This record gives sequence, C-alpha cells and structure tokens, in this order.
Amino acid sequence: MVNNRALGIVALLAVGAWIASSSLYVVTEKQRAIKLRFGEVVQSDIEPGLHVKWPVLNTVRFFDARVQMLESTESRFLTARRNALIVDSYVKWQVVDPSLYYQSTRGEVSRAEDLIAPRVDESLRNAFGSREVDKIISEERNEMLEEPQEQLDERLREEVGVAILDIRLKRVELPQEVQQAVFQRMRTERNAEARQYRAQGQEQAERIRARADRERQVTLADARKKAETLRGEGDAKAAEIYASAYTQDQDFFNFYRSLQAYRNSFDKGDDMLLLSPDSEFFRYFRSPTGEASSNDE
Repeated sequence: MVNNRALGIVALLAVGAWIASSSLYVVTEKQRAIKLRFGEVVQSDIEPGLHVKWPVLNTVRFFDARVQMLESTESRFLTARRNALIVDSYVKWQVVDPSLYYQSTRGEVSRAEDLIAPRVDESLRNAFGSREVDKIISEERNEMLEEPQEQLDERLREEVGVAILDIRLKRVELPQEVQQAVFQRMRTERNAEARQYRAQGQEQAERIRARADRERQVTLADARKKAETLRGEGDAKAAEIYASAYTQDQDFFNFYRSLQAYRNSFDKGDDMLLLSPDSEFFRYFRSPTGEASSNDE
C-alpha cells in the first residue's frame, strides 16, 4: 500500500515537472520569439523574460536578434561608361519583425540570406551603373551606398521582416585583363603632368634668376656710385687737409711729399731711374732741409 502511494506521488511529481517544463519558457535579450498554435502565429515579438504557454497546443520559435553579417561573392559590375569592376561587399542585417520573418523564411537564416543577397546585388549594380569610376573609388563611395541601403531597408522590412543596417564594399578593383592598360595610361598621364610641372618650374626659375641678376646689377651700380661719391668726398677732404697743412708749414709739406715720392719710386728692388745727381728730385738726399749746398752752387 505504501509502495503504491509512493509511486503515485512520484508519478504526480513527474507529470507536474513535465507540465512546468512544457508551460514555461525564457526569452533572452539576444533573442526574438513568437508563439504558435498548430503552426499559426498567435503572439509575435515576445519580450525578453519568463513566459507561459499551453503544453502541446503552443510551440515557441526563437530567432537570433543580434546583428548578422552576410558576405557576398565576388561580382563583376559595370559603371556608367561600361567599365568593368570587380566588387566584394557585405551587408549587416537584423530581425525586426519575428512574425513576418518566420512566415518568409520559416526562421531559417540561410533562406533569409537567399532573399537578401540578390536584392543587395541588384541595388549595387544600379548604383555602380549610374556613376563613373573616379566617383566610385573616391570619398563619395559611402554616400553612394546610402541610397541603396535606405531603399533595401524599407523594402526588406516589409517583405522579410529584417532591417538592412549597413552596406559596405570590401574591395573594388579593375579586372586583371584591363589593369595593365589602365596603369600604363595613368603612368603616361602622370609623366605628362610631371613634364609640364618641370617646364613651369624651369620657367619660373629663369624669371627669378633674371630678376635676381637685374637687382644685383642695380645694387652694384648703386654701390659703385656711392663708393665714387665717398671717394671723391675723401679726396676733396684730403686735398683740403693737405692745403691747410701746406699753408701752415710749407717746408715740412714739401719734405713729406718728397718722402712719399721716394717711397713710391723705389718700391720695387729692381727699379732704375736715370736722373742727374743734382736733380731737384734728390734735394732731400743732399740736405735734410732741402736747401742747396755750396757745391751745388
């Protein structure tokens, strides 16, 4: 009797545990969830926390609410001038409407990516096809992607229940078969620009040299003019001093001038003068005072 009662209690506890485990479920902050009744959605976008459902009647589907990233395969796009570009891109997306997401994809990430990828490819082709290469590879690249991202986000929210958060390009380059031709053309253009800059630099250098030479000649001419003026003023001042000294002591002045003449005349050791000994030039050799001796007379 006791054993039957114990078995009954254990059975009741087991049934209660099963009912509790089947009736309670937890939605975390990283998840979005919907409640189904025989496959039909009866409650969508269940908030995080502990919730209750009917066992057997209800089932709960959980979806990852974190940001997902879809990397595209290498694609070949054409620009406005029919130039081919090899493009690698990626898309960031997130589930925002769990009910619509379940109805569109049955909650499978692979099916969601199969719906997102072709739409992204189409939008990028349209964006590339309306722009030139220089615009695509310039700083306008991010602006170019804003419009496709906004349009895809609005469209996929309504069709699939996901938000397109961002579209980015990982790689944009020319096909291998045209890279060499493009590089050669770019090299030729850069060389032409370099020659033009060098020619302009040489022209400017010539103008600068000509201006510097002209300024040099003007500066030298002004300096010579000023030097001649100062030299003339000095000579006039010297003559004035000589004249003043001459009037004060004529004999000393004659003696001093004769000494200068002797110094200038016999400056070199091999100089030779053919003069008469009694010449006036040698008067101070004969007498310090310069007076004529009795023999001269």
